[in-house]
Amino acid sequence: MMAAFKHPQILIASNLADGEVVFLGPSGWERDHRRACVAQNADEAAAFEAAGKRDVSANRVVDVYLADVEIGGDGAPTPLHYRERMRVKGPSVRLDLGKQFPGSAA
Repeated sequence: MMAAFKHPQILIASNLADGEVVFLGPSGWERDHRRACVAQNADEAAAFEAAGKRDVSANRVVDVYLADVEIGGDGAPTPLHYRERMRVKGPSVRLDLGKQFPGSAA
């Protein structure tokens, strides 16, 4: 049984190739949460989950789940819960190291 639908939702996953957080968008998986498709009702949320499960089966993504969001004045979805807010921000490591550093070859 599906839980009651209370808030708009987006589908979040981790890209299996590189571990990056991705969001289901109109043309596939996006790295920018602002381009995520937003489910406005339980039927849309179920369709997003089904698409995510297909991509799990195809070994594209893992850890697929819906996250409650609020829609900001700019129309962008912002997660309501702390875990997803942190995932949207990206790696929580020093910005001058690793692949997030602008001069990185990755």
